[in-house]
Amino acid sequence: MTAFQKIYTQLGAITKATVTLKASGVANDELATVAGRLAQVVKLAGENVTLQVFAGTEGIPTNAEVIFQGTPPTLKVSDELCGRFFNAYGLPLDGEPIQGREVEIGGPTVNPYKRKQPSELIATGIAGIDLNNTLVSGQKIPFFADPNQPFNQVMAMVALRAQVDRIILGGMGMTNDDYLFYKNVFDNAGVLDRIVSFVNTTDNPPVERLLVPDMALTAAEYFAVEKNEKVLVLLTDMTLYADALAIVSNRMDQIPSKDSMPGSLYSDLAKIYEKAVQLPGGGSITILAVTTLSSGDITHAVPDNTGYITEGQLFLRNDSEIGKVIVDPFRSLSRLKQLVIGKKTREDHPQVMNAAVRLYADAANARTKLENGFDLSDYDTRTLAFAKEYSEELLAIDVNISITEMLDTAWRLFARHFQKSEVAIKEALVEKYWVK
Repeated sequence: MTAFQKIYTQLGAITKATVTLKASGVANDELATVAGRLAQVVKLAGENVTLQVFAGTEGIPTNAEVIFQGTPPTLKVSDELCGRFFNAYGLPLDGEPIQGREVEIGGPTVNPYKRKQPSELIATGIAGIDLNNTLVSGQKIPFFADPNQPFNQVMAMVALRAQVDRIILGGMGMTNDDYLFYKNVFDNAGVLDRIVSFVNTTDNPPVERLLVPDMALTAAEYFAVEKNEKVLVLLTDMTLYADALAIVSNRMDQIPSKDSMPGSLYSDLAKIYEKAVQLPGGGSITILAVTTLSSGDITHAVPDNTGYITEGQLFLRNDSEIGKVIVDPFRSLSRLKQLVIGKKTREDHPQVMNAAVRLYADAANARTKLENGFDLSDYDTRTLAFAKEYSEELLAIDVNISITEMLDTAWRLFARHFQKSEVAIKEALVEKYWVK
């Protein structure tokens, strides 16, 4: 095979991340080595080929040997992926090789004609998600969180609790502590056999992050399409992925767009998120991704573009009243929840959800009155007491109960703080579920 590889020894230009040379018969995304360092074709203009060198170009001479490998990045797919941690190139971190079929990563998304409307509930055990922002299989939804919030812990909890067949973790720019945290959590919980992890840490070149989502989604497609399994893909952190896109774009002297991001940011993100799908055969790919915010700024190009592509968002917020992180009911939204709540869950779910959020909003108004020195009514006082218990027992990320238990908890809180008429729920449901 080596005899047929194309070898070149004359580089035309070298930037911090790329090299350019004249070559023929080269394909876009094809892998190569430049002076022994792994690279990938990122631009073709006739015979002018630009290669992105993952580890950077420092020290590479103009007469460096360039060897084209004839293939784009691939992943070996088989059931042997389960329980293993891989790097951005799909190579096992423990060095023990796996057997499987070679599949090119980064293929096209599923033809819309072949898709089915999402309709299967994915329960996570986290009430702030399941009660107010229910996940549906085939959905794509991000967590918006500040960098100092415990989003890795939340993602690990979702991985342990989610009622799916397979979890695929794609970690980008993780610290070694984060990597070991996931590894230890999965190992101690005894769930490694259903989890596949692709990890790029801060010790690795940032540009390698660009391969991680495609690796994770190629593995997800194997289990969803060929095994008809319900797969949940967890991607963290998409802001660091976008930063890697910006690094490559800037080093290629491309004109940056908003917030120094490349002009292709929307399509780069959409290419990943649009892999979410509900397949007619029963398999599905659901994508839950973390997008870290800078000082809570949702107008930054990464969350802004993400919001257009995805079907809602989940906001993490520190609740000073209870001293815990909650899933914010005001800023979070699952646009597909109406496809399952009250259909795949208990009949009272939609009305209980709406009543609880409305009463929580009344408590926010009461808190504003209090801060501005106004007297509180008896109703205001009761809404504040309700809001604190609602946050503690249902919105906090450490709550782990079933959806039925969540609904029962909400009814108990209603009965503790309000009259039946004040919750504004249909009389038939009140008679059936009100805690006596």
